[in-house]
Amino acid sequence: MSHIAMVSIPAHGHVNPSLEIVRTLVARGHRVTYANDKAFGAAIEGAGAGLRPYASTLPTTDDEWPEDWVEQLTIFLDDAIAMLPQLRAIFTEDRPDLFLYDIAAAPTRILAEEWGIPAIQLSPTFVAWDGYEQETAAMRADPAAADYYRRYADWLAANGSAVTDSVAFQGRPERCVVLIPRALQPNADRVDPAVYSFAGPVLGDRGSWTRPASADKVLLVSLGSAFTRHPDFYRRCVEAFGDLPGWHTILQIGRHVDPAELGAVPDSVEVHPWVPQLAILERADAFLTHAGMGGSSEGLACGVPMIAAPQAADQFANADRLAELGVARVVDTATVTAAELRAALLELTADPAVLARSAELRRGIGEQPDAAGLIETVLWERGGSLRA
Repeated sequence: MSHIAMVSIPAHGHVNPSLEIVRTLVARGHRVTYANDKAFGAAIEGAGAGLRPYASTLPTTDDEWPEDWVEQLTIFLDDAIAMLPQLRAIFTEDRPDLFLYDIAAAPTRILAEEWGIPAIQLSPTFVAWDGYEQETAAMRADPAAADYYRRYADWLAANGSAVTDSVAFQGRPERCVVLIPRALQPNADRVDPAVYSFAGPVLGDRGSWTRPASADKVLLVSLGSAFTRHPDFYRRCVEAFGDLPGWHTILQIGRHVDPAELGAVPDSVEVHPWVPQLAILERADAFLTHAGMGGSSEGLACGVPMIAAPQAADQFANADRLAELGVARVVDTATVTAAELRAALLELTADPAVLARSAELRRGIGEQPDAAGLIETVLWERGGSLRA
């Protein structure tokens, strides 16, 4: 029985993609430990792994996250610096045979290099392609980012990393299993198959939900687990979808909005702070999503047309990509009207081309390789290549 150690950060979009992989590895006889904040202990232990808690410094509420991208990266760097000595203490006396690590768990790669242990990055978002560094150089040239990149390089050098360029350290792992649909990957034809293996979203049992017998069609509205404080937008959703004949709407509003702020809500609309998203999507007819990578991947995997309402970070690029794929319409949460939301839903779900394309992409995701098998190949070969 091999010991596999997974390391991630306390965020649903970074934990959820790994859980079914962990469950499968445990079922195949491996001992899996999982380093994360204790807030995710129940989910991790429910997948069969042993929680190894560390204290994260990442913000826990929407309001604590800055809008500036350099400030956001600095928060992640500060968390990585605080994480490294904790990981060293956790695993020194229980070193694994293989490390798995989320893209935001960079200290894991440092330990793997230091201890000579194979490591595989699990990427819940898109990965670097041939030419990525050159094509994104202008963004990194921002003078405000200079201190961030200097601090990152100094930290890597101080800890003996063989790679001291932060972009290469995070974006050019030795091996990576990519947990998004290949269809969402920019420039997929320029991604190195010797390093990156696309397994797509690995979806398991994420709770249960019973479709109401009276619902002819079901719409799920969710802006994810962060940046959900949008009561005015939710009110427009109620106005747009609440009286649509035959439609039943599940509206997830997050923990920061009081349902009373929505006013009168018809029986055809369920309002919840949190819902079992995947369980609903498997039985839904449409999805209004913030276009986070997790939501976008699950929407494609379930074959549902989507209205994309991006809020931050990579969500804008994801939304545009969904539209390019022919399965979504993009809206602006700040300006879209109830009438426009209703029109987008009805047009999407009545368009045979959208429905056919959604079904085609769903089939493609179902044909991607076994993530746990890819991981076991590296474990067994102790440094061999991933199977393509």
